[in-house]
Amino acid sequence: MTIKDWPPHERPREKLCRAGAGSLSDAELVAVLLRRGTRGADAVALARALIGRHGGLRGLLEAPQAAFTRERGLGPVAWATLHAALELSRRYLYATLERDGPLENPAAASEYLLTRMKAYRREVFACLYLDTRHRVIAFRELFFGSIDSATVHPREVVQSCLELNAAAVILAHNHPSGVAEPSCADNVITRRIVECARLIDVRVLDHLVVGERETVSMAARGLL
Repeated sequence: MTIKDWPPHERPREKLCRAGAGSLSDAELVAVLLRRGTRGADAVALARALIGRHGGLRGLLEAPQAAFTRERGLGPVAWATLHAALELSRRYLYATLERDGPLENPAAASEYLLTRMKAYRREVFACLYLDTRHRVIAFRELFFGSIDSATVHPREVVQSCLELNAAAVILAHNHPSGVAEPSCADNVITRRIVECARLIDVRVLDHLVVGERETVSMAARGLL
């Protein structure tokens, strides 16, 4: 039996059109993107098996192309389709952030940074640059470190602010450990950047620490 043999109200694509994407399970969403199964397994059964073998949906979406295409019946087209969908979700969040602004919609800022940075296996330091109305000008990843730490140079943050004519900036970095808890080193580098940015009349509005499932605002903690 294939999905075409299922009752129409149970088929993932028809279910999505009728009740919305939120009504589908992870496996059903992946099945819609894969569009077909393999011999002996329909698209939903294949998606469910893939999610199980890769340790969950995140593991599947983060699987390198070489590992993904070793799966029977799957090739680069299927891998590209999943990654295109993932990148579209990131760009949708960024577009929302550009429209609303990170201060008017702090949840969008947190969600975008979480989606963008949580999967990194090494520490990455980035900035959201804002104009005088606190609208997003750009997002840049500036420094890349080991799995333990990143070397951050305040002068390069300042230089990038001048280059983009930013009036304010939101700092962000991930913790590959998955624990979004600011460290002593985070506090030190934040203070140094705040002091340097003040010399060119740029406000550091926040420093967000990105973990596995959440972001922590250092401004909300009173650490700026």
